[in-house]
Amino acid sequence: MSRSGVAVADESLTAFNDLKLGKKYKFIIFSLNDSKTEIVVEETSTNTDYDAFLEKLPENECKYAVYDFEYEIGGGEGKRSKIVFFTWSPDTAPIRAKMVYASSKDALRRALNGVASDIQGTDFSEVAYDTVLERVSKGAGSH
Repeated sequence: MSRSGVAVADESLTAFNDLKLGKKYKFIIFSLNDSKTEIVVEETSTNTDYDAFLEKLPENECKYAVYDFEYEIGGGEGKRSKIVFFTWSPDTAPIRAKMVYASSKDALRRALNGVASDIQGTDFSEVAYDTVLERVSKGAGSH
């Protein structure tokens, strides 16, 4: 339970584990339910196109997301995969929504074991592929 009193729905944890352990999904979009009492799965996808993921982030609404971010590492060492947690809170979203999402984030984030990086996005430049790549690869010591 978060400071805002919002709980994480069981389906949210199940979907995350399916992404992490079963590689069943490429990304998951989470949102608050209509009564703002629970964080639920809004959508799951197997689409590996990063732009398809970005298209799911609305211009005027807050969301949480988890993305299985795959990237090449230098020196011919192949690919790495990192699970990235996104807090999407665009500047144009209603203030109240931004407040509830900000105060509810910790409940979901703490429940998701195995996330490698956190990205806070207020506009699309902050969640662009190259921006995220820089963040995840920096922590991996692969530069």
